[in-house]
Parts: sequence; C-alpha cells; structure tokens
Amino acid sequence: MDLFNHFDSKSLSEAHGLGPQVPLAEQMRPKTLANFIGQTKIADQGLPLIKNLREQNYLPNLVLWGPPGTGKTTFARLLGAELKAHFVSCNAVDTGAKDLREMGLSAHDRRVLHQEKTLLFIDEIHRLNKAQQDVLLPFTEKGDLILVGATTENPSYEMNSALLSRMRVLVFEPHSPADLRAILENAFLNQKLNSKEVLTQEAVQRLIDHSSGDARRLLNSIEIIVQNQTTPGLQAPLSADTLAELLGDSRLRYDKSGDEHYNVISAFIKSVRGSHPDAAVYYLARMLEAGEDPVFIARRLVILASEDIGNADPRALPLAVSGLQAVELIGMPEARICLSQVTTYLSSAPKSNRAYLAINSAIECVKRTGTLPVPTSLRSAQTKLAKELGFGADYKYSHDFPRGFAKQEFLPDEIKNEIFYSPSQHGFEKSIKSHLDWLRDGTAKAAPPKED
Repeated sequence: MDLFNHFDSKSLSEAHGLGPQVPLAEQMRPKTLANFIGQTKIADQGLPLIKNLREQNYLPNLVLWGPPGTGKTTFARLLGAELKAHFVSCNAVDTGAKDLREMGLSAHDRRVLHQEKTLLFIDEIHRLNKAQQDVLLPFTEKGDLILVGATTENPSYEMNSALLSRMRVLVFEPHSPADLRAILENAFLNQKLNSKEVLTQEAVQRLIDHSSGDARRLLNSIEIIVQNQTTPGLQAPLSADTLAELLGDSRLRYDKSGDEHYNVISAFIKSVRGSHPDAAVYYLARMLEAGEDPVFIARRLVILASEDIGNADPRALPLAVSGLQAVELIGMPEARICLSQVTTYLSSAPKSNRAYLAINSAIECVKRTGTLPVPTSLRSAQTKLAKELGFGADYKYSHDFPRGFAKQEFLPDEIKNEIFYSPSQHGFEKSIKSHLDWLRDGTAKAAPPKED
C-alpha cells in the first residue's frame, strides 16, 4: 500500500482548522502543563514551582536556560496561562530599550488599574545589552511584571548580575529518546497516521537520533515526511536510508544523541591525548561532516590544552583559545582549517596532566582542612591596625634577594609540607621541575639549573 493512501488530502494545518501556514511544531504545542512532555525536574506537577503557582498563584522571575527545541517557549506560555496573566512575548533581537520601557509601563498600569498580572517573555534574553537589561530592573523590583527569559547561553556570563540576582535559573536538558518517541507518536496520531505504517523501527530510531534532543527539529522532520505524501516511489514503511534521502541531511549518519556521538568525540579526545594527529584529524572530519557544532569541538580542545598538555607546552592553551575565537569569528566551512591546525598541534605536543592533578589535589585539601589561617607574614598590611597586629611582618620581598628567591613559608602551618604541583619530565615542564627542585632543595644559593 502507498504510504499516504489513507491520509486526508488536506494540508497539515488545514486538517486542524489552523490555516495552511501553521507549522506542525506550532500545532503540537501542549495547551496545559499536564500535557507538557519532558523536563520532569522542572515541570513535574508535584514540584514547588508548579504547586506554588497553582495554590498561591505565585511565580518568580525565571531564566529558562537550555538548548533549542527543549520546550522553553512552550513552558513560558503554559506558565502564563496557569497564572491567568496577560502574556507579552518578544525577541531580544528585535526589542529596544524604548520597547521594554513601554511594556513595563503598560504592565504597571495593568497591575494598578485592573489588578491583572503580566508575564513578559523575552526569547534570547542574553542578547539584551546592559542598558536594556537595566530598563527591566525597576519593573521586576516593584512587581509590575513577572519576567521570564529564555536563553541558550550561560546566563552567568551573558546577563547582568543585578538582573540575574532577581531571577531563578531553570536548566532545560535536551529531550531524552523516550520523550522524543512520545512526541513522535503524538505527532503521527495528530495527523491520523500510524507511525509503524509510516516508518520502520530503524527509521524511527534514526529520526530520533537525528533530532539530538530537539523536539522542534523532530516535528519539522515529520512535517517534511507528511508533506511529501505525493512523492512517487515512497512505499510504506520508509527505511532509514530512504528517510535520509527524503530529508536530505547528512547529519542522519551521525547519532548525536546516542552512542555514536559519544564514541566519536571520545575517540577524538583520546587520539589528541595519545599524540596521534592522523587519527585525531580523522575523527575531527567525521564530526564536522556529521554537522557537529564546531564551537563545541573548539571548547573541548581548550579544556584538553590545559588538562592533558599543561605546562609541558605552555603555548598549547593560547593556541587553543585563539582557535576557539577564530571559529566563533569566521564560522564554517573555513573554521575547519583552524580546528585542524589546533588539533594537529595539540596532538603533536608533549603531554602532562600535572596542572590538572594539582588543582584537584588542592581542592581535596581545602575540603579536608577548611579555611586554615593565612600565615601572618602574607596578610595584607594596608591599615594601621593591620600593621599593629603584625600583618605583613617578616615578609621577604623576593626581588630583594639574589636570583629573585627568598626561602620562606607560604602555606598554612598545618599543611606546610604539602606538594600539590609535581611537574613531569616532559617538554618544557622538565625545565620547570628542575627549577622547582632547585628551590625546594634549598640550593638556591648555587647557580640555577640550565634550561634545555
């Protein structure tokens, strides 16, 4: 039987009385919180956020932080409906300070004159500049409006601390495969189709993997499948390969939400760490061809430069950071060249994880010993009282001594014999080790070791 013989001849949107232009992703937005799929750590009916909303009609200012297609906009709309608030929505890219002020003043009038709440939803809130964010402060402080912002970027880096301190951050995770499967089944039922008659199980899994936790991307793909009902040669059920041809997206070959994604990125990192530039650049090519975010790859290389190379080659970290900046500046496809340069350099560099081990060891010590007293000689002596208490006394200014070194204690007495950083014998770190051994052995009066 032909795949679409039993489907209504009307368009997707017309079939639901929404007009011919409404995308499936918009049609499938849930109308109540009870029908919201995913984000159980946030949207579960028994959580304080939802209970307070329903029992006390209270909602704090919120930042919804997470990747695209995870339900942030839908959740904000449902909160507004539950709150019975006047819902105002805008995108930060298209909204200026004047617009925000007018929205705030309207919300104030609505609260004072009609005792009506206003929920202002700002998509991509991280794109508001400081002045624009400052406009919102008085309206949130006075309770004129409830501010809900959505962002894909870390709000700690992108938002003013003054505004962020008045908001609660909710972290949205990519949809799980189970969530995506439920959304997929609902979408086909919405279109009066049986998913088993439309797609093979392999194709369903490929479609879920292709979506990478993004429900909007999943629904857009389903919309393409349904809209191609008249395409000659499409027979039920579609195989994974036929699905890939229909969607025309090479990223279907890369299971970004499953084992293959983690296998490839793991192989990439381990190849760089293992000093095999050929394998590393091969896995880099695999990821780029599959549609992996080049910024994600560049950030992983920055981490690796410190974790696995460190002071064995101090040039590695600046190069990796420069690579990240270049990738963000120029984008694909040229960014592949920058990533290749960084990848091959880091793969070929000497390796050491001693800086990584040092901070981990120091953190463990801090957790174990607490806030030990700072030695008196190292304390700030900027005030008269501090000087009278002996702060800074007996401190030896290193540059006043031969070779810029003076033997003295820097660690608290309780841990004065601890050694957190123990350089390796690899690359430049060999010279660092030789120098520190010279200092620690108390032989600084002799000539310092020669550098390689």
